[in-house]
Amino acid sequence: MKREWLEKDYYEVLGVERGASDKEIKRAYRKLARQYHPDTNEGDAEAEAKFKQVSEAYATLSDGEQRRQYDEARDAFARGAYVGGPHGAPSGAQYVRMEDIGDLFGDGGLFGGLGDLFGGGRRRQTQQGGDLETEMRLSFHEAIAGVTRRLTIDGPEGHREVQVKVPAGINDGARIRVRGKGKPGIGGGPPGDLYVRVHTGKHPIFDRKANDLKVRIPISFTEAALGAEVSAPTLDGKVTIKIPPGTSSGKVFKVSGKGVHTGKGTGDLLVTVEVTVPGELSPRARELLEELRDIESETNPREHLGV
Repeated sequence: MKREWLEKDYYEVLGVERGASDKEIKRAYRKLARQYHPDTNEGDAEAEAKFKQVSEAYATLSDGEQRRQYDEARDAFARGAYVGGPHGAPSGAQYVRMEDIGDLFGDGGLFGGLGDLFGGGRRRQTQQGGDLETEMRLSFHEAIAGVTRRLTIDGPEGHREVQVKVPAGINDGARIRVRGKGKPGIGGGPPGDLYVRVHTGKHPIFDRKANDLKVRIPISFTEAALGAEVSAPTLDGKVTIKIPPGTSSGKVFKVSGKGVHTGKGTGDLLVTVEVTVPGELSPRARELLEELRDIESETNPREHLGV
């Protein structure tokens, strides 16, 4: 059987009814052959193509055996016939002889790999299973340290548990690929993969950017003006930050190697200092600040702005 049999209606090509006699088919062919013959339509590509179609249709319908197979095949596929051998066919199913089933159901055939679904292909087509996706939620510290979780996956075969190893330092929104844990393959093909989207929680103190951690710490006016050594928190304790005299609010200090550790390295801790202004002053503190104000009035910090 040829693929063209399912693609083309030869009766329509010749302009005859399905039950046309051999004489009617021959008469229709001769008429169309004369009309579209290349000798009388020189240089007409459309007429040449039509002549080939007419000749192809007549070659099949003029042969009694080929015409019978052509009719049976088109009828069977129109109804969804059983394709394969007569032994083991479902009760009441129509058996269609596939003389060239490899051509029809092969990789380049009209129905691609559908031959396996009907049980009649010479070559059993295999297909990799589809992928599955799910989500996982972790705390900030779980994402930093890395964990191993067991997830329950709903797939075509029902519920099943899959163990997922989360690498240390994984980012929020990252996907983990678990090979071979997706949908099962078709015809003995390999299974697909499972993709796990990770969502991580926030930390009350630290913000994260890639492998760096950010933290903001307050310092007093005198610490900023005179300089000081202050403590800053890390994931595993604290570090000392040396504040030089005259430090402005918003100044960022980097502590190397105190960020997030991953297989690709370790980030840094970025400490931003914020100078705080006291809401209430003791009489002595007010007296000292007023004295400082009188001293600072000798200079204008906004002089460069022209005001």
